[in-house]
Amino acid sequence: MAKKSYAVIGLGRFGTSVARRLHEAGQEVLGIDINEEKVEASDMYFTHAVIADSTEEKALNSVGIKNFDCVIVAIGNDIQSSILTVMLLKNLGVKNIIAKALGKRHGQVLESIGVEWIIYPERDMGERVANQLLSPNMLNYIELSKDYNIEEIILPSKMAGKNLRELNIRAKYNVSVIAIMRNGNVIVSPSPEELLQEGDILVTIGNRSDLALFASLK
Repeated sequence: MAKKSYAVIGLGRFGTSVARRLHEAGQEVLGIDINEEKVEASDMYFTHAVIADSTEEKALNSVGIKNFDCVIVAIGNDIQSSILTVMLLKNLGVKNIIAKALGKRHGQVLESIGVEWIIYPERDMGERVANQLLSPNMLNYIELSKDYNIEEIILPSKMAGKNLRELNIRAKYNVSVIAIMRNGNVIVSPSPEELLQEGDILVTIGNRSDLALFASLK
């Protein structure tokens, strides 16, 4: 993965968890929060962490915010600060902004001022839990659109010992296998002759309803 620079504004649970994952992946991560205790408590997850008010243009300029590849606005319960921060980032020319929304109206305002990727942590987590309850074989997913996902699905037992050509998954289930995860290794674009093994995890892409049907197979 090419190294990129990220700024995370708002160091609550959500912002810190995003920063930790990026930092673990070797990325450059700047943490920003107005609360000194939050900065000190989470600075281990950042390349740098600063105490600053993100609603002040001078503060954002002082950290060189427009030079970052991506800025994540993860401000907790202060909707006004979240919106003002995003507006300042847009005015300063930041191209790639991801913002956490506390609810539908907050999300609508963020969308109206040009945020393309809006995250609803509580809603998304609720959907993830419900999906895993409905499809126990589905381990993880990425929502590509309202209708399409990429999902990690445990290989149905009855398919073990057969290859992708025999199973003809795309034709039978309208689902494409784009990778296989096996014993910590990833087989990308697997051959039609690839023999599937018990415990394999299939990385699949398709319509959500088709994927749900496939994930329900035993």
